[in-house]
Amino acid sequence: MDTATAPAVIAIGETMVLIAPHDATPLADAEDVRLSIGGAESNVAAHVAALGLRTAWVSALGDDVLGHRVDRAIHALGVDTRWVRFDADAPTGVYFKDPGHGVYYYRAGSAASRMTAASISGVPLERASIVHISGITPALSPECAAMIDAIIDRVAASPATLSFDVNHRKALWPSSDAASAALLDLARRSDIVFVGLDEAETLWGTQTPDAVRALIPAPARLVVKDGDVGATEFSADGAVFEPAIPTEVVEAVGTGDAFAAGYLAGLLAGEPSAERLRGGHGRAHLVLQSTEDVVRANTTAGSPRLTTGKG
Repeated sequence: MDTATAPAVIAIGETMVLIAPHDATPLADAEDVRLSIGGAESNVAAHVAALGLRTAWVSALGDDVLGHRVDRAIHALGVDTRWVRFDADAPTGVYFKDPGHGVYYYRAGSAASRMTAASISGVPLERASIVHISGITPALSPECAAMIDAIIDRVAASPATLSFDVNHRKALWPSSDAASAALLDLARRSDIVFVGLDEAETLWGTQTPDAVRALIPAPARLVVKDGDVGATEFSADGAVFEPAIPTEVVEAVGTGDAFAAGYLAGLLAGEPSAERLRGGHGRAHLVLQSTEDVVRANTTAGSPRLTTGKG
């Protein structure tokens, strides 16, 4: 595989079967539900693919009907799944979305939690423009944490850019201190970092975007998201704030993934800070109005231009 045919974005992490009410009815009262899929990293890959760029998703699934359904669904969204592996000895994870009340996860012992550094040995990370990971994966198991370390080391030694979404999931970590230390270390070792201001305050006690930047000065680009207020990008060019798009919210889960994808597509297209932040808000705006994690509509004007390098 040469650089011209390599994925622009390679995203690595668990995707599960998603069961959600057909509309915005709370799970306790819903009579009709829909079976689909959901996962932070594959969401990013699918959104970037919807914006016209070549993407791949790397993970492990159970060698079961649900695992193969997840693989087909992600492939149908235009994402390359050739590096997905099927585990005959572990199940595919499942979670339930409860509109207005969050989610319920059933992922313990899943195939993805058994991934190791060897799981990505044949994946051409170095030929991607961006490799995207999140803070969910290292919390799944010590082996997954070791895999994330291996990914970071490989990308750091290559022309590729490492994108990291903090994605703090309290229930996955043994303690708040463990999550705080591990996620801060990963953020400081990344090239691009996405973090919500609320989760940054929970993890590190930082109450403003500037305080987050002071704590995490190393990444070339740090994006601090403040819900319906807006997002601030910090880079060598300074700080740029872009307000969020006013939206009537149906379901917020998956919004951060959509934002990251819109931003990354804009970065790959060579757009300036304000435009790529607007691209992130545009994708998030679509997802907020739906119970789906991925919406196919393309909100970016023109065709994103593929670039390479850490930038």
